[in-house]
Amino acid sequence: MRPLMISALRALGPSVASTPLPEAVRAGIGAVAGLIIAGLFVLSPAVDSQLGLYLIAPFGASSVLLFAVPNSPLAQPWAAIVGNTVAALIGVAVCLHVVDPALRIAVAVGLAITATILCRALHPPAGAVAMTAAMSPDAIADLGYRFALTPVAAGTVLLVVVAAVYARLTGRRYPMRQVDDRNAHRTTDPDPAARIGLSEDQLTDLLEHYRQNFNLGAGDLARLVGAAELQAAAQRVGPVTAGTIMSRDLVTVGPDGPAERVAALFRRHRFTSIPVAGPDGRYLGMIFQIHMIATDARPAGPAAALMRADMPTARADTPLGDLLTLMAEGDVDAVPVLSGPSLVGVVTRTDLISAFARHDPRGPGG
Repeated sequence: MRPLMISALRALGPSVASTPLPEAVRAGIGAVAGLIIAGLFVLSPAVDSQLGLYLIAPFGASSVLLFAVPNSPLAQPWAAIVGNTVAALIGVAVCLHVVDPALRIAVAVGLAITATILCRALHPPAGAVAMTAAMSPDAIADLGYRFALTPVAAGTVLLVVVAAVYARLTGRRYPMRQVDDRNAHRTTDPDPAARIGLSEDQLTDLLEHYRQNFNLGAGDLARLVGAAELQAAAQRVGPVTAGTIMSRDLVTVGPDGPAERVAALFRRHRFTSIPVAGPDGRYLGMIFQIHMIATDARPAGPAAALMRADMPTARADTPLGDLLTLMAEGDVDAVPVLSGPSLVGVVTRTDLISAFARHDPRGPGG
């Protein structure tokens, strides 16, 4: 009996994994920024019965989704804007035709839930939007169906725009990419981590089968399964690290090296990337051949102007699985290996392929 009680009590505890403090602070600051911008520049804290440009409580709930869980299907622009607007229209209609307050609120929220699900725009704050309209007969009498436009649609669009800008500034992605979005190469192939052999329809069927389609998008599922397969593949080859497979005899160029020298090194060694290092061996960045080819004009200037500095790096003890993820998600074909600030090696895609071929337990026949 006691184990059952303990199990029941645990079921009432938190079901969400612990979140790092910086991420919690990032989400809170985003909500502050979004609502301050809305309140100071567009919407008024006081009810405006003429223009309808005022803040409503559901915007706080929308901010939770937009800034704290921007990858949720419930937080995407379509769900937020369409969901809130449809709920507002329903709330206004019910408010104008149902007299009893308790019945008015219940019917408005219930119809809003049904309508937003049918519109594929389920957004939990939309229920609060419908309830706000049903509880505000005086404001609705003045604004009528304009309530759906201002403040609801206008305020939601503003929050979505702020959320998108804030996500980019803080290194997040919003809106989340869909399965069929073009990749970095501008082709229709999915990202490497998402190539799991399942179509978008199959992924959607899986989510619906397990009743998770409101919690997770098909694109998120593709990336999660792809990342899990990469990790599983890394575990099959054993405790292989970057230090085991990296190239150590490096060809580097200094930050002041001219573009002509960089091009000559690419031609001579047939590399796809060349590290840029200072005189003391300090790693500065990486020059990729594809980036030089992609320039509209002939590359010019020193190596420091051609290199990419904002790319993933590894240490000698970085596991093979992490290297796979770094390359797949970082859109690079080489990862520099550092010891402190110094460059000690480079792991390329060729190195990874060789490692898998050498450690594949199934042998050459697969």
